[in-house]
Amino acid sequence: MAAQTVPEDATLDEIRAALVPELPVNAAFDGWTPKAIEAAANTLGVDPDVARLAFPGGAVEMIDAWFAHVDEQMEAALPAETLSEMKIRERITALVEKRLEILAPEREALRRALAILAMPHHIARAGRLGWRSADRMWRRAGDTATDYNHYTKRGILAGVYAATITVFLDDESEDWADTRAFLARRIEGIMRFEKTKAKFLGQTRDRRFNPSRLIGRLRYPVG
Repeated sequence: MAAQTVPEDATLDEIRAALVPELPVNAAFDGWTPKAIEAAANTLGVDPDVARLAFPGGAVEMIDAWFAHVDEQMEAALPAETLSEMKIRERITALVEKRLEILAPEREALRRALAILAMPHHIARAGRLGWRSADRMWRRAGDTATDYNHYTKRGILAGVYAATITVFLDDESEDWADTRAFLARRIEGIMRFEKTKAKFLGQTRDRRFNPSRLIGRLRYPVG
């Protein structure tokens, strides 16, 4: 893909958007450092000093912007109308696998990014980024839950996605077959959990005190 041309009068937001796709290419060699920003800027013909202003938060802000870009690429590649023909587990599988496909050329940059996010002072930010990606996937899959299901679904998927990435980073099997198999098992686990949860909640609701049901039994005793 050809590098994006940045107009001379581009705003800082426009410069940031142009730089983001170039960052992981350079971060694989230079780390998530100002050197990666400078290399990306040189590729696009942007003043390096201006480019550095686009990421005042340093490495974590660069990684955050890249992950958001991956979210956008995932959604563009799998529009809602495409996913609507799939079952829910197929949608989630397709979304995670598409993310892996997007990340595949930049596995070294991803490895370095995760090492930074694993630092104790970045754990909270890492959690928010994982949650954001899980939320984007569930929303793209058509989930509209607003109760506690909203949180359990995203929390579980964030954990599955993180575990899958760990496998993916060292997967040398053809077409990432080992990662795909790992993901399939974990998503099967999510589906079993959702079914068990729905059954439990249904039973719980049936056992709740219902005044109308009680009055009905008093008026029309069973047996």
